[in-house]
Amino acid sequence: MTTNETRETNEPGGASPGARTRWATLAVCCVAGMLLGIDNSVLNYAIPSLVKALDPSATQLLWIADSYGFAMAGLMVLMGNLGDRFGRKRMLLLGATAFGAASLATAYASGAATLIAARVLLGAAGAMILPSTLSLVRNAFTDPKERTMAIGISGGTGAASFALGPVVGGLLLDHFWWGSVFLINVPVMALVVLVGAVVLPESRNPRPGRLDRLSVPLSVVGLLGLIYAIKTLGVNGAHVTSAWLAGAVGLAALTVFVRRQARLAEPLLDLRLFRNPAFSGAVGSTTVTMFASSTLSLAFSLYFQTVRGWSPLVASLALLPGPLSAVAAAPLAAVLVPRIGRARVVAIGLFLMAVSTAGLGTMTPHSDYWAFLPVVVVNGCGIILTIAVTSDTVLAAAPRDRTGAAAAVSETAQELGGALGIAVLGSVLSAVYRGGLTLPARLPASAAHLARESVSGGVQAGATLPGQAGRSFVAGAKLAFTHAVHVTTLAGGALLLLGAVAALFALRGVPAVIEDVDQDQEPQTHAEPGRAPARTSERAAS
Repeated sequence: MTTNETRETNEPGGASPGARTRWATLAVCCVAGMLLGIDNSVLNYAIPSLVKALDPSATQLLWIADSYGFAMAGLMVLMGNLGDRFGRKRMLLLGATAFGAASLATAYASGAATLIAARVLLGAAGAMILPSTLSLVRNAFTDPKERTMAIGISGGTGAASFALGPVVGGLLLDHFWWGSVFLINVPVMALVVLVGAVVLPESRNPRPGRLDRLSVPLSVVGLLGLIYAIKTLGVNGAHVTSAWLAGAVGLAALTVFVRRQARLAEPLLDLRLFRNPAFSGAVGSTTVTMFASSTLSLAFSLYFQTVRGWSPLVASLALLPGPLSAVAAAPLAAVLVPRIGRARVVAIGLFLMAVSTAGLGTMTPHSDYWAFLPVVVVNGCGIILTIAVTSDTVLAAAPRDRTGAAAAVSETAQELGGALGIAVLGSVLSAVYRGGLTLPARLPASAAHLARESVSGGVQAGATLPGQAGRSFVAGAKLAFTHAVHVTTLAGGALLLLGAVAALFALRGVPAVIEDVDQDQEPQTHAEPGRAPARTSERAAS
């Protein structure tokens, strides 16, 4: 395989040019990835302002919120594969340019339809960027320990970006119009393009083969249909006919896609990667992590803003220590993996998440925030230990000429896990809340319906009741919500605990050190501590 990668020469007196290139690559990729995370979470805080400016319908507002994520998830596999074929650096720079242009169009959208179209373009550009960042980092860092640390840092900054979105949004919206939260992307992405064009090493699959044209629409339609169905049914309930139809079409398309990939000599997605226990075990652990953590993020945002009455900016600052601890703990994965093995590190990360998730569920409407701060920090550390090692394992287990496709699988697993988490655990949260809510007889039907929808609706409905009756109902709604959080966090913690046990078995044969290899080379592996060397030649020959 031919790439522009350079290796460290260990010259006396400082970092060699090769080392500078590697770490500059990581910096550029982290900045690009952070913007995607910020953009994914900042919109929620701009919605009140843009609703006043653009007056979208309820359906349009739903698509404004979801079109970005749908486009990114649906196109991830395709864009990762194209990056392998035509160059990951080229794909990243093209995606960053498109992201900047789409951000400009989003910021100055004159209507809801224009805004939705611009958000779709943002998602498509994001799908070009995200697999490219991971595969560029993987190919730049050929030393296994450095690679694990670099991917951990990349994952840590990605986790922090989701929490930074509300902070950035709150600060900008206090002083500027709603489009400013997107306009800030333009100069940053311009910097990514200018610096990336100079410092990023190019890498690609030298023998990509023919692109199967039928596989492209099958993968896009399948993923879009499935994710749309999961998210819609999870939020709006099982009565939405369009969601069931989209799910059926998505499953049918994915079934045909999988069968076609198994027959093709040059598939869009090489299913033989899943035969490698390192790859499949890591993807499964990633899915479990996102399944449990996605709903909890939403639950605690509602808790701080609605139950405690904090502003969006203060609520986002309250959650920020978790992602910041993830950034700080990211390099720890590279230290632990050679000492205790990948399976144990992932299991420890999931265990920390399980304990902290259950601990966060002990809150009451009047709990002291400082009592929960250590638990938030532990949760952030657990997430990054899991994601850093699973992401590194997925990328290391795939041949270097397929890292774009492997990265796309990892990111798509996160999207699917998050969507499933919202659908399943979100439904548990809503059901327990409604079951614990006592509605007064004199509450109007419209207010009663609003109160059943969410705790925010309960607080609004309580405002329609006079005096003590309204205050009592609001207090009851908040108490019902915190009880629902208790049940949901216990369920999420139990699932994470099962995931920790499953990771010990699924990843037990995965070596602590997976040497960087090309497709046609026999990998050299070092056994996980306490185990015999494991062979990974199947994926090298695949």
